[in-house]
Amino acid sequence: MRLLLATRNAHKVREFARLLGDVELDPLPDEAGTPEETGETYAENALIKARAAAAATGRAAIADDSGVEAAALGGRPGVRSARYAGAAASDGENLALLREEVPAGSALRYVCVIAHVAPGGAETLFEGVCEGTMAAEDAGTRGFGYDPAFVPEGERRTMAELTDAEKDAISHRGRAAHALREWLGA
Repeated sequence: MRLLLATRNAHKVREFARLLGDVELDPLPDEAGTPEETGETYAENALIKARAAAAATGRAAIADDSGVEAAALGGRPGVRSARYAGAAASDGENLALLREEVPAGSALRYVCVIAHVAPGGAETLFEGVCEGTMAAEDAGTRGFGYDPAFVPEGERRTMAELTDAEKDAISHRGRAAHALREWLGA
């Protein structure tokens, strides 16, 4: 089985290839546009990207949207996680702002929604959640984004300290991808 992944991000293509096993993935072709993520939910943003990719190519397409939610902030940054400290903010700037606003030990959760859009327009959503807490200090060099500060439930290490296999088994994206893979029968 072959799917179009609605991104040109090489890191994300590698991660999804690892998560989806036997499903072959193609990145978004250069000639296909990338729509603005204007949704208010992860599902809306994932669907915006998957719909655009499917419409541009006539192929089944998948896209995801994900973020971190802090209980102390009423669920923020949520869908704004990638631009929490501003539209052009780096991962480090986003993480620094979250650290300023959320005390160590506070509840966090990662959420991911993957949208599958078939060429005929049928849409299916898959959600994964990973509960955790804010680490006292950043640790680890693996992963990206908020991973150095996110300690998954049942762990002492941050997401950035876990191996790919350990992270894939418990992460929000890993759980959503597992549900997609089962649905595909792959």
